[in-house]
Amino acid sequence: MSNDEQLEPDSEPDIHSGTHPGIEHLTVEDIRVERIMLDKAIGGWRGLFDSGAPTLVFVIVYLIQPDNLQIALWAALTVGVVIAVYRMIRKDSLQQVAAGLVGVGIAAGFSAWTGKAENFFLPGLLTNAAYGTVFLISILVRWPLLGVFLGFFSGTGMKWRTVPEFSRAAAAATWIWVGMFFLRLSVQLPMFLAGAIGALGVLKVVMGWPLFLAAAYFTYRLLQPIYNKLEAAKPQE
Repeated sequence: MSNDEQLEPDSEPDIHSGTHPGIEHLTVEDIRVERIMLDKAIGGWRGLFDSGAPTLVFVIVYLIQPDNLQIALWAALTVGVVIAVYRMIRKDSLQQVAAGLVGVGIAAGFSAWTGKAENFFLPGLLTNAAYGTVFLISILVRWPLLGVFLGFFSGTGMKWRTVPEFSRAAAAATWIWVGMFFLRLSVQLPMFLAGAIGALGVLKVVMGWPLFLAAAYFTYRLLQPIYNKLEAAKPQE
């Protein structure tokens, strides 16, 4: 029996029926997934505002007062803290706010330490370079990270590696993230080297969560059919 036969159920309802999201068609379930990703991953549109506001405030204040970096840094930190306190009073989830506040703190620390406004964006550039490199290496060594995640979440371990179709889907999904990280880097790095603070601020927000959500959505469209097949094959193991 071939590997494909071992992992394929006898009646393939999840392959030929319309009950799962295919890559070609947008379904009600796809729309629901987009909403869940927006609400759970980043706290919805509120999360987009919470994470982007400190950066935008830093840029605006710095452009108004380019000779006083400290004011811009303190303004960004103050906005981050105010948002966190407001969410705490409302008893909202602090997951995104806390992560954003830590990120702003690190960015402000880099900028204050070096005395250069553009270094506010340096931690983000380094993070994108590191993640992009790790994801790329995982593809080159034939262990694409999205496949590893798929095996973990489906509880099927490394079964995905035994079927070429599954391996290709995992590699393609991982390439999406390689592309996202290096796209950010390739667009923002020239602005960083040029010291274009305003452009960097706008690009950081525009290429932040929105680009992340796009990558997550297309990853879902690629891997959900494979996940369904692995789930359906479990009883036969």
